[in-house]
Amino acid sequence: MSFTRRSFLLNGIKTIVAIGAANTIQSFRAGAFALPPANKIQMRFAIASDGHYGQPNTPFEAQHLEMVNWLNAEKQHRGLDFTMINGDIFHNETANLPLVKANWDKLTMPYHVSHGNHDMIDEAAWLATWQTPWHYTFEHKDNAFLVLNTADDKGNYISPDAAYTREQLTQLAGKKKLFVFMHITPFNWTKGGLPCPDIVALFNKQENLKAVFHGHDHNMDDVKENEGKFYFFDAHIGGSWGTDYRGYRIVEILKNGTILTYQTNPANASMVNSKTL
Repeated sequence: MSFTRRSFLLNGIKTIVAIGAANTIQSFRAGAFALPPANKIQMRFAIASDGHYGQPNTPFEAQHLEMVNWLNAEKQHRGLDFTMINGDIFHNETANLPLVKANWDKLTMPYHVSHGNHDMIDEAAWLATWQTPWHYTFEHKDNAFLVLNTADDKGNYISPDAAYTREQLTQLAGKKKLFVFMHITPFNWTKGGLPCPDIVALFNKQENLKAVFHGHDHNMDDVKENEGKFYFFDAHIGGSWGTDYRGYRIVEILKNGTILTYQTNPANASMVNSKTL
């Protein structure tokens, strides 16, 4: 069976969400929406969460290798500026950290990481491994990204540092678009959420904040809204529970200012790694 790139994308994509310049949101069924040509894209990135590398009784090595191959195929065929691995990178045991890093180092695009509740290691060791602290920012093509921590080194859920968050939001207010990555959602939308009203209040006042991205809830792959701000989930890479597929989220920022995001199920197309896509 042969697949065109468009047929693979539409087979593997769930709902496509478009965020307009005025922070309005529209949803489309994949079959009723054609993705724009690649030359219309200003920036494109992926978010993949909850690999739980090392969790007993799961095929974590094979799952991680497969995910690396899928993401590298995305880079080859439609482009990826970077990938965010959004928490629970390994599963509890710190001996898994260098092993999972060696896996992600096989990506053919830059990648960033956030700290999750199962990443049970102190911040100093985390920094030594990834060269980033638990809270940090980065920028790409006049877009800003804020990474916030939601757990301590024992796996307890915590609210991100409010003073740091406020300071960074102020400094990044002049950027065209701002995106936040934080492993645990700051609402009680899910059993795994942790309400963080101070953080939410800061988000609500941030005009250039376009989206917040979460992992943690393996069975969630949709979008929630609060006060005109959008919070996206991306299912899971591995682990012992969650959606019946393993996937990742794509975000495309178009040159006209529109933001497209969609959750993918790459296993839907057996030719995903083929050069014919």
